[in-house]
Amino acid sequence: MNRRQKKELRERQSTRQLMDIDRLTEHGVATSGGELVYFLIRPDNLSVLSDEAIRSRVHSLMQLFGGMDAVCLLALNSRESFQPNKLWYRTLLEREDDPAVRKLLQQDMAHLDTIQTATATAREFAIVCTVNGKGGESAETQARLTAEGIRNRGFHVKIAGEQDVKRLLEVYYQQDVTTEYFEDYDGERAVSGVG
Repeated sequence: MNRRQKKELRERQSTRQLMDIDRLTEHGVATSGGELVYFLIRPDNLSVLSDEAIRSRVHSLMQLFGGMDAVCLLALNSRESFQPNKLWYRTLLEREDDPAVRKLLQQDMAHLDTIQTATATAREFAIVCTVNGKGGESAETQARLTAEGIRNRGFHVKIAGEQDVKRLLEVYYQQDVTTEYFEDYDGERAVSGVG
């Protein structure tokens, strides 16, 4: 297959095909390489832990995941960046002569600063593991055992649900942190009358 044919084939593929996603599962996505299960990790406040304690936890996680086929760590900003809005307000402020409007623009900029400061630590961490149900265990059992192993190493962990997975994919691929509920199909709420 030449380059042009490959390009044409890629252009005809759906988003799911391009991402190698067969379907969404209860806790992740099914791919040609197995099921990817997402674990949401919430670390303790690292600033109060000693360097040795942090190293110990990281080493413990490395041991847990050392025997697995494939493990990915996602660190996502789960907050919006207001920098373009602040730059736009600054531009308006430079052009504006009316003191009342200038004051309102300054208040809007201060409000954006307040929001950004309040969400400055809004980072999400997810560990993505491939589970294949090897050794006679179901993928669900493997996921629960992995979550328990993470928990035993001093981390707060939750196996992601379907909406969590959709949100993580949305943040990862489109940096959309504002959507709260994700539909299975575009326009689903309009047709079904839900929402």
